Amino acid sequence: MPEGDTVSATSDIRRTPRGLETRSRIVDSAARLFYVRGVSATTLDEVRLASGTSKSQLYNHFKDKRALIHAVIDVQSKFVLAREEQHLQGVRTLSGLRRWRDALIQANSLQDGSYGCALGAMSIELSDNDEQARQALNASVDAWRDMLVRTLTRLRALGVLTEDADPQRLGTGLLAALQGGYVLAQNAHSSEPMGVALDMALDHIACFARA
Repeated sequence: MPEGDTVSATSDIRRTPRGLETRSRIVDSAARLFYVRGVSATTLDEVRLASGTSKSQLYNHFKDKRALIHAVIDVQSKFVLAREEQHLQGVRTLSGLRRWRDALIQANSLQDGSYGCALGAMSIELSDNDEQARQALNASVDAWRDMLVRTLTRLRALGVLTEDADPQRLGTGLLAALQGGYVLAQNAHSSEPMGVALDMALDHIACFARA
């Protein structure tokens, strides 16, 4: 069967393993280009060239650019949330929370603060003109905030934070500081402003530390 063909199976469609690999390659190439150049500035021809696929292959998997954008949002969301879950699930102290901060700053420093957050950058570009994209990105950001809230709730349950600490408010503020820090770092081409924003948010959380 030619690469990219589909096989019908009752009510759904199964792609060949080779077709799935091609789709994944297209999405990964688009994700990199969207992240570095922006969604609007990236053309489908550039995605096709970067992924080494033909026009017919690309359109066999994605009817238009919007469909590809939605696929990239799904992949990027899963990547970011899996990364955050890995870093946050073991946090049991405020020092652990600062190590989470350090990992984010280190990753941002490797690209000199450029490009910002993959989810945040797409939110800025898409949320006012693509409702499906807005909803998907909002769900991912909500899931990210929920991870921070769960982490802070755990710290309160462990006695690290006092009972009057509000994980919902503190988690929302921490994520806002992170996203704002990404924007400042992107503009400055330096991770230093991002570090300052996160440090201020973490210092506020530390005000609720149990003596």
